[in-house]
Amino acid sequence: MSEEKFPMTPAGLAKLRAELKTIREHHRPENVRDIEVALAHGDLRENAEYHAAKERQAELDARMRFLEYKIGRAQVIDPATLKDTRVTFGATVTLLDVENDAQVVYCLVGDDESDADRGKISISAPIARAMLGKVAGDDVVVRLPKGDREYEVIKVEYKAIP
Repeated sequence: MSEEKFPMTPAGLAKLRAELKTIREHHRPENVRDIEVALAHGDLRENAEYHAAKERQAELDARMRFLEYKIGRAQVIDPATLKDTRVTFGATVTLLDVENDAQVVYCLVGDDESDADRGKISISAPIARAMLGKVAGDDVVVRLPKGDREYEVIKVEYKAIP
């Protein structure tokens, strides 16, 4: 049985590691102090601070386990080292929206790296799935709840994604 791998860029892996470090070194110790302070208040049955701190502890622990899992199964792909004419993970794709002649640029990144405001879309997003395997000049039809959206691939390039 093969383990699930999570494709991500080096920047995406660094972001996950930084978040894990912040939780371990700052949020978790702060939470332990909050629990100690709440314990000093006495009766735990009606101690809202204690229950809130314990709930926060569970959230932090769950997030740390999730990050450790993702980091442990990361498949790091550096787009700057790829040479391809087809759209794959890590591609920076320039599209022409056929409906309004507007150009859009998307970088295909891992699920945890997506940031639509910065043009980074998850490899599992519908538009990314529709683009996979396409080359410059190909049409891309994205099926959306509001109806189909049509694009033309203008350029496919591979470069470092910040």
